[in-house]
Amino acid sequence: MIVSTTPTLQNRRIVAYPGLVSREAIMGANIFRDLFAAIRDIVGGQAGAYEKILKDARDVAIQEMSDEAAARGANAVVGVDLDYEAIGDKGSMLMVSASGTAVFVE
Repeated sequence: MIVSTTPTLQNRRIVAYPGLVSREAIMGANIFRDLFAAIRDIVGGQAGAYEKILKDARDVAIQEMSDEAAARGANAVVGVDLDYEAIGDKGSMLMVSASGTAVFVE
């Protein structure tokens, strides 16, 4: 499955548009990650635990979106947009949504 943020694919012709596909992945952040992230904020540095959660959520959302496109007979998704949100009580959950247009390319 080709996944691209661009509306077209270089040297490929889009021959069918099965439609819009989108998926969300919601990951919980626990108290220990929150504590260590707060310490990182104070002393500086990257919050590696949150970066991993965001990467995992992004990978899940893109994979599930690709699976939906494949189920519709597509072999690519173009115009992919990723959005990130903190949701839940005090932002305790992280959500990544992926959406794009399922297409069939030659």
